[in-house]
Amino acid sequence: MADVTRTAYRTCPLCEAACGLELTVTGETVTAVRGDREHVFSHGFICPKGATFGRLSEDPDRLRRPLVRRADGRHEEVSWDEAFAAVEAGLRPILETYGPQAVAAYLGNPNVHTMAGGLYLTPLLKALGTRNIFSASTVDQMPKHVSCGYLYGSPLAIPVPDLDRTDFLLMLGANPWESNGSLATAADFPGRLKAIQARGGRFVVVDPRRTRTADAADEHLFIRPGTDAFLLFAMVHTLFDEGLTELGRLTAYVSGVDLVRELAVSFPPEKVAAVCDVSAERIRGLARELAAAPTAAVYGRIGTCTVEFGTLTSWLVDVLNVLTGNLDRPGGVMFPLAAHLRPNTEPGGRGFTVGRWHSRVRGLPEVKGELPVAVLAEEIETPGEGQVRALLTVAGNPVLSTPNSGRLDRALGGLDFMVSVDPYLNETTRHADVILPPLDATRKGHYDFSFLALAVRNFAAYSPPVLAAEPGALDECDILARLILIVSGRQGDLHEELLGGALRKVGAALGRDAGELRQQVTGAGPAERLLDVALRTGAYGDWFGAAPDGLSLQRLLDAPHGVDLGPLKPRIPEVLRTPSGLIELCAPPLAAETERLRSALDRPRPGLVLIGRRHLRSNNSWMHNVPALVKGRDRCTLQVHPEDAARLTLADGVPAAITSRAGSLSVTVEVTDQVMPGVVSLPHGWGHDLPGVRLAVAAAHPGVNSNVLTDELVVDPLSGNSVLNGIPVEVKPA
Repeated sequence: MADVTRTAYRTCPLCEAACGLELTVTGETVTAVRGDREHVFSHGFICPKGATFGRLSEDPDRLRRPLVRRADGRHEEVSWDEAFAAVEAGLRPILETYGPQAVAAYLGNPNVHTMAGGLYLTPLLKALGTRNIFSASTVDQMPKHVSCGYLYGSPLAIPVPDLDRTDFLLMLGANPWESNGSLATAADFPGRLKAIQARGGRFVVVDPRRTRTADAADEHLFIRPGTDAFLLFAMVHTLFDEGLTELGRLTAYVSGVDLVRELAVSFPPEKVAAVCDVSAERIRGLARELAAAPTAAVYGRIGTCTVEFGTLTSWLVDVLNVLTGNLDRPGGVMFPLAAHLRPNTEPGGRGFTVGRWHSRVRGLPEVKGELPVAVLAEEIETPGEGQVRALLTVAGNPVLSTPNSGRLDRALGGLDFMVSVDPYLNETTRHADVILPPLDATRKGHYDFSFLALAVRNFAAYSPPVLAAEPGALDECDILARLILIVSGRQGDLHEELLGGALRKVGAALGRDAGELRQQVTGAGPAERLLDVALRTGAYGDWFGAAPDGLSLQRLLDAPHGVDLGPLKPRIPEVLRTPSGLIELCAPPLAAETERLRSALDRPRPGLVLIGRRHLRSNNSWMHNVPALVKGRDRCTLQVHPEDAARLTLADGVPAAITSRAGSLSVTVEVTDQVMPGVVSLPHGWGHDLPGVRLAVAAAHPGVNSNVLTDELVVDPLSGNSVLNGIPVEVKPA
């Protein structure tokens, strides 16, 4: 009998945009993918990555069974029981002999795209009891968390641009035409930008490269990499100097304005212009346009975070939004309210702090419960009490994505034990003693715990599994639950323990019996049952009286295209968790860091600096094993401006040698005026040519690893974020 063909709907889990997909499923195969035209958020938009959703599940290199590394170094397929026994035999002696600090954990970017990552990682880290926790956050967005922590009292209170209602958008270090957006969940970000222009508004892009986004903008300004903080401070200076500040309804909720005014005195546009290569006249013009626009938003992304003054830059983005009255108002930047979260009952809180502990070797402070990944290699290599001897990785590929990755690659080879939860034998997991592969995305439910809290319009959607789990496969929730029991030395039903704990907490708050509440909870799996509790107790649920027909898992199951929860609404003062209950505009650590920025005004600048870049068909190192996403011309090239190419005798299409303090590479040159003079650009996420890796398609398109060149010794001091842009380099003909 012929296979039955059906239609299924789900949210794409491959980037932050949270687009709806319409899948054609024949038998147990996804045979076609297109955008879901009825989706309440994405309205049919789809990108090349989403279009290959079904191909990821069919990848022959994807692991279906656990692997254990044998004495000869080969990875061999084993049963789940044998794999978990190997984990227990490898981890427990290290924990018992050396204590929890001898084990480190690294959490990769894909974790924020899974329900297991949102629900089971925190219990796993708590069970480990280690302070040596690392993640992709410190090669990405940690400066924004820190600046928002100081401003609003919570590192998760991140305002997003209200794209659908703004009149003027200033974007720095962001390229949503290629990335689909980041720390601002906006399906069809390019379409929303075009809509700004269609209704008579403007958007301006500030970037060292003329990206696809810059090409579509009303104006593009080249800027010297890493100098965004100088530009923004000069705009703040202009607002005060010309009497253009107007806080509006925020006036009663902001402290520290006069302190910011004093700090800005040192950064007049006329002095800053030579540092950032933007004219003083244009800097003043930007400030005036921002102040004069009916509504406006300033938005900075990864190019403003992965630099020397990343936290100051992230802070100044919001300082400009505050000073022009554009924070927390329609058309400005606003705080989303996700369906699984409850609003605060009253403003104020304990506020935000860093440095509750420090890394053992370099003494860098903890931020948001983790240490900078830039110190991971030295924590493994350096003998002594607290030396990292074992590593747990959950997704991620730090050998390609973290600074001086050649050093980290060597360090991983010296571990006593390593276990990875990952679907691939890749550049990082090749060092693992045990690899535990989770189900692919078509075979597990999906709800965006992270990105719905960053959406430019409030909505909710849940996607049930599209295909049945393969025989003998394990869901990631089950894998993480088993690991929790192993590292804690306990037995029992971890899923039931987590659900029971959640229900007891809710029952105590409601004055109701937890057993009674349990009878109302639905869900096919443990993650779904926990999600149902979160939805029922969230801002739009019914357990706390928000709405008699409030959200639940069943309501989302009944709405395969999602549930629209309306445009963003003002949330100040409710969202504030600072001790004062105010927006604390000038926290002492930010004021102190401004002194370092001031001293850098007269610093000599290097002759040539390296920046990264992104392509629409890539998501870090994730998708280079999908043929449709790597076909075509080589994208892993070193972009060089024609003036620099002539000066350095470099030719288009010919290899060049590029060298930094950390390492050197040979890479093909692409001569183009898309980069400004003095800047070269190399994409990240490549370098698929290491031995022991099972990624056949990626190996045929290896490229080079740009993080061989980035420097683990240089971090943004306030956040610990690695500096991945503005790296001093030398380039010569190979």
